[in-house]
Amino acid sequence: MNKKIVPAIIAKNQNELNERLSKVIKYVDLVQLDVMDNRFVPNTSLFFDFSLSKTKCQFETHLMVQNPEDWIERNGNKVDTVLVHYESCNNPKKIIEQVKTAGKKIGFVLNPKTPISKLTGFLNDIDQVLIMTVNPGFYGSPFLPEMLEKISNLRKLKPKLDIEVDGGITDKTIGLVDKVGANMFVSGSYIVKSDNVEEAINSLKEIIGD
Repeated sequence: MNKKIVPAIIAKNQNELNERLSKVIKYVDLVQLDVMDNRFVPNTSLFFDFSLSKTKCQFETHLMVQNPEDWIERNGNKVDTVLVHYESCNNPKKIIEQVKTAGKKIGFVLNPKTPISKLTGFLNDIDQVLIMTVNPGFYGSPFLPEMLEKISNLRKLKPKLDIEVDGGITDKTIGLVDKVGANMFVSGSYIVKSDNVEEAINSLKEIIGD
């Protein structure tokens, strides 16, 4: 399966978004935009009418918001993939249909305490699953090693599914999640706050053999 390093961007305003994107888009072909509404998680990011410059990069958005349907309706056209927390879904089938009708990819996100059994009925209808390896909402939260079994079980259940991990992914942890079956690796502070972004990305690629 294709392996990807995916920088995660948190931004309070357009200037911060532009600055952080400019650091990473030369080195990757996919960037994750973290959207937070200060309700689903206790932080705010990209919860404004942002714009994205044309680039070779694709964008996925990780929606840490209540009422994700509203966000998708307003902003879904700006990104290529929409990742919705299962915990925020009142009607998962409706969200899948909403995103696919717009011609975008759809994935569900699972918080650490949410079992993969919640997604069993939807795995054939979605493009990827994002497993949180931290409790979501902040750069730099500690990696939860107990999530490794969850990743492994999902890989056994769906051998060809894109399985993404997000939270505490650094040069110390990426090898662990790679070994148990993840193939997409979101890294926030390790990349974005690095003094040398290219070097940080390459160090992760080297560990997973990409």
